[in-house]
Amino acid sequence: MALNYIWIGFFLIAFIVALIRLIFFGDTEVFPEMMESTFSMAKTGFEISLGLTGALTLWMGIMRIGEKGGVVAIIARAISPLFTRIFPDIPKNHPVFGPMMMNFSMNFLGLDNAATPLGLKTMEGLQELNPEKEKASNAQIMFLVLNTSGLTLIPVSIMAYRATEGAANPADIFIPILLATYFSTLAGLITVSIFQKINLFNKVVLAYIGSLTVLIVAALLYFQSIPQEQVTTISNTVAALILLGIVSFFIVMAMKNKVNVYESLIEGGKDGFNVAIKIIPYLVGILVAIGVFRASGALDFINDGFRVFFEFLGVNTEFVDALPVAWMKPLSGSGARAAMLETYTNFGVDSFPGRVASVLQGSTETTFYVLAVYFGAVKIKNSRYAATAGLIADFVGIIAAIIISYIFFY
Repeated sequence: MALNYIWIGFFLIAFIVALIRLIFFGDTEVFPEMMESTFSMAKTGFEISLGLTGALTLWMGIMRIGEKGGVVAIIARAISPLFTRIFPDIPKNHPVFGPMMMNFSMNFLGLDNAATPLGLKTMEGLQELNPEKEKASNAQIMFLVLNTSGLTLIPVSIMAYRATEGAANPADIFIPILLATYFSTLAGLITVSIFQKINLFNKVVLAYIGSLTVLIVAALLYFQSIPQEQVTTISNTVAALILLGIVSFFIVMAMKNKVNVYESLIEGGKDGFNVAIKIIPYLVGILVAIGVFRASGALDFINDGFRVFFEFLGVNTEFVDALPVAWMKPLSGSGARAAMLETYTNFGVDSFPGRVASVLQGSTETTFYVLAVYFGAVKIKNSRYAATAGLIADFVGIIAAIIISYIFFY
């Protein structure tokens, strides 16, 4: 529903802005430019979707190897002590912890399609424990907000899009996205814990959060202290090393558990191919709307407003061209993805705005979509403060993504 209103809004606002330019400024080129944009962006969306098939086929296949090799189960066991403490209303060893931790593990590995069914199963289990069936429980809100904050180890789809667009190193956004999603997740956890009066100073919780925070802050301080050329070199090397190490670990675990590695690769690859084909109409639709919005001058008008504001504050404004991704992200995953691709088209995939757009796209999940799907599945009508907490996590993730992009890429 949100995407429907966004699509309509883009077209109507674009038409009104173009009409003002024609009537008051005599700009006779604006409507032909908008018309031309519909065709060019439709072609761009189709070409991107087709080019995406190879990268998605490969990475979804690799992810299936990890899933069948038991990597998801290992992650679930590793985070179990933390989850039993931040979900105090769930009885210890309750069956709902199973699909919950599998859901987070799959999201962490970038297995969004596989994670959603487990997320819905988790919501059903939490709903059974919920005494007020139309009102979101504390556990449901914590689960939703941690989902929307989107902690991700491997941003599969973003790397795939960057590869499709000819990025020199599609994985150079790997570490920045991991850092940005960590801050988003931490903000979501702290916000919900304040609402629910959860003790984050518990020894086990502090051990998990404290260790990760020290590691993340140390990494940021280190990268900030060295020249930009070294940041890029070290980041690219470490990212490639970690990714290839993860792939090797997946393969070793699969072999240990007597999984047919090649068949799993093909099985997951088929899903990746199907996803790439299925998104063609969605991607074309939203890209055309954003293209028309930009051609009308409306997007430039908004961006110029933000640019003037940040220049007044004395802030470097090169990130402003990537902000449409940030505006779209809480509302629509498809819209944010299209805004990112549109930034690639206009500024280049390896430009600073292109890289910022990539990190912004990976910094959080689609808050309103996740809330609508998960709460809708169990007929929750009163979401309480779930949206507020989710948007706070989004905001922190966006700010972190911009700052981290300057550290790594500027």
